Amino acid sequence: MRRSVLLLFLFACVPVRAADKVNEAIGRGVEFLLKQQSDDGAINDLEKKRRDVNAMTGLSIMALAAVGHQPTDDTPEGKALARALEFILADGRQDASGYYGKSDGSRMYGHGIVTLMLAEMVGMGVDAQQDALIRKRCQRAVELILRAQRVAKKDQKHDGGWRYGPDAVDADLSVTVWQVMALRAAKNAGLDVPKEAIEQTVGYIKRSYTTKRNVKGAFGYQPGNGPTYSTASEGLLALQVCGEYDAPEVAGAASWLHSTPPNVAGNWFYYGTYYFAQGMYQRGGEFAEPARQTVESLMLAQQQPDGSWKGISREAESRVYCTALAVLSLSVRHHFMPIYQR
Repeated sequence: MRRSVLLLFLFACVPVRAADKVNEAIGRGVEFLLKQQSDDGAINDLEKKRRDVNAMTGLSIMALAAVGHQPTDDTPEGKALARALEFILADGRQDASGYYGKSDGSRMYGHGIVTLMLAEMVGMGVDAQQDALIRKRCQRAVELILRAQRVAKKDQKHDGGWRYGPDAVDADLSVTVWQVMALRAAKNAGLDVPKEAIEQTVGYIKRSYTTKRNVKGAFGYQPGNGPTYSTASEGLLALQVCGEYDAPEVAGAASWLHSTPPNVAGNWFYYGTYYFAQGMYQRGGEFAEPARQTVESLMLAQQQPDGSWKGISREAESRVYCTALAVLSLSVRHHFMPIYQR
């Protein structure tokens, strides 16, 4: 009897211990991000002085908010978040057209990230004046996204999507997903986003679904391309955020990803895993818990002694990038950000 009780106690403690380890890893990751904050509030790799400061600061703000920190908190994390938000809202970060991707060279990638972050921060400013500024800057950023979507594309298969610049005449899934996530978050926050823009993007994402290279289907980088881990994960989350939970493409991508698990040595591991973690959580059912456990196991194993995460290939260029995405991947336990809630 005593042995049975002891075993029950030990099994009951396993999830708690696992959660403690994840929370500890998140805390160390957040601490690393705070150490990368410069005097002007930007968060970026200090030793490399990277240009894409808008994008990295926006991504870091999202990571902090996703695990429960707010700019009104009287904590080191809250104060750092408030300073980072002030940096993004400062004059010169967004140009006259509403574009966040020019001043730091991050192009539409950075613009989508910053717009998504601002949309998620609506109502979370330190005071009413800052809230009004967040809403104003975000609406201007949304309008640029909408204008870029309406640029005539060289091929109809690219209609509804975006690529590197606001004037691009083609599209890819990676850039597109950041823009549509931003639009959905902005619409959820009460900003002016026509439903037709979302519907057109859904069409583009579905055209990026393919069965090439695998019996099961998933999403490719562009229509006609075969699926990869990162693009399959992007499409999975994006369609669900757009309300397409029961789309056959969602079921197919979830199944494809279940049989093609994350690979730390693969291309764009952190980027793909950010979408994978949130997308599989949204999907729920038989895939959600195994995916969460896989992500947590991999992330805990990859964390560096200083609390950061670092990648291979191009991801190795920025520990802030990898760390922010790792924290966002682990934030599935928390559900603080509206865009990631079921």
